[in-house]
Amino acid sequence: MLAHLTGWLFDGGGPENVPERVRDAIRRQQERSEILIGWIQLAIVVLVAGIYQSTSMAEGLVQEDYSLEPDILLIYGAICIARLTLAYMRLLPTWLIYLSVVIDMALLMSLIFSFHLKYAQTAAFYLKAPTLLYVFLFIGLRALRFEARLVVFSGVCAAAGWAWLTYYVASGRGGPPNRTHNFIEYMTSNALLVGAEIDKIIAILLTTAVLALAISRARHLLVRSVSEGAAARDLSRFFDPGVAARIRGAAMSIKAGEGELRDVAILSVDLRGFTRLSTELAPGEVMRVLQDYQGRVCPLITSHSGGIDKFLGDGILASFGAVAASPTAAADALRAADAVIEAADRWIAERQAAGLPPLALGLAVSSGRVVFGAVGDGERLEFTVIGDAVNFAAKLEKHNKDEKTRAITDEATYALAERQGYRPPQVRERRRGRRVGGVADLVDIVVLAT
Repeated sequence: MLAHLTGWLFDGGGPENVPERVRDAIRRQQERSEILIGWIQLAIVVLVAGIYQSTSMAEGLVQEDYSLEPDILLIYGAICIARLTLAYMRLLPTWLIYLSVVIDMALLMSLIFSFHLKYAQTAAFYLKAPTLLYVFLFIGLRALRFEARLVVFSGVCAAAGWAWLTYYVASGRGGPPNRTHNFIEYMTSNALLVGAEIDKIIAILLTTAVLALAISRARHLLVRSVSEGAAARDLSRFFDPGVAARIRGAAMSIKAGEGELRDVAILSVDLRGFTRLSTELAPGEVMRVLQDYQGRVCPLITSHSGGIDKFLGDGILASFGAVAASPTAAADALRAADAVIEAADRWIAERQAAGLPPLALGLAVSSGRVVFGAVGDGERLEFTVIGDAVNFAAKLEKHNKDEKTRAITDEATYALAERQGYRPPQVRERRRGRRVGGVADLVDIVVLAT
């Protein structure tokens, strides 16, 4: 039982059933919370000090030797600055956070205790001090960290501090306790009504319990939110960003077989000579070449409003206007193709200068109406584009070998892109009536790069 309690206090209830990356994210959130708490506490010190210096304090028989407000505010301000510095340096261990809670409550209770000395009254005098209300602020601040254990610890420290102050009065060490059962006498004199002080302690503990329960529930939501956020970031690396956003924003569960008609452009890219090269290189080197190639091509596609539909080994299938309808899909696809061709020329030159085996890219662009939606068996889904335009782009890309070209498109797609605002970097060669494998009719093509 003691080990369980110790684990809850100092480990937050033990390791949560979440991946380490999620625990790291939660720890970062808590570190930021400690910085926020530090600034709030420092702001409180400045505010209270400003009020203390600029306003007339309560009148009465004041003994200046016991006016501890400036000293306590100065000490507390120094502690806040030190704690804030440690929080920024990520050097605030758990034990120090607990110690800071004890210091917070100890300074507050010391300030309250000093009131009967300052105003030359019996100790029962300080039981009426409204300064006690600050304990709720200190307890509430601990909630910003989303850890119920710290809220509970703060509340227990506050209740224990007030219980000790009450005991001190009842013991008669601070003057006659003047016990009474009369509430009016309690409120209008330096009398001790034990029930009233117990009520305050109960109020502190109940507030702590309710807040701790709320924080405990909120922490479950925090863990879930951080887990889903981490999963979403990870999944975004496997999905096109537009598809990931569509999945996150779906009002209902996405099902296989659901799709939408889209007028799109398709870009098919292939790395020539890679299959042969992969048999000559070590597996790690093969993956590095593939990563280098994809790292150059994919950002150019996405920067021109394209979405990576899938990786086909060393091939890339990208769509424009699929995830969200676009009036410039064909123009965007050809701009992306031009950018990829330019990047491929630089890559080839770099490899030749480094004495590495030569590689070349082949690509093709097509356009047409496709179905964009989810396919799969219900357990595993994949968003993709389906239609003649997709198949035609793949056939055009293969046809590059017959034409001795690196990049081509069909004339209909090229004309559509021009109507959508595409302006070619130079005059393109047109080759009419070409026989493309797998296509029944003759195709007029436009050469993008030879």
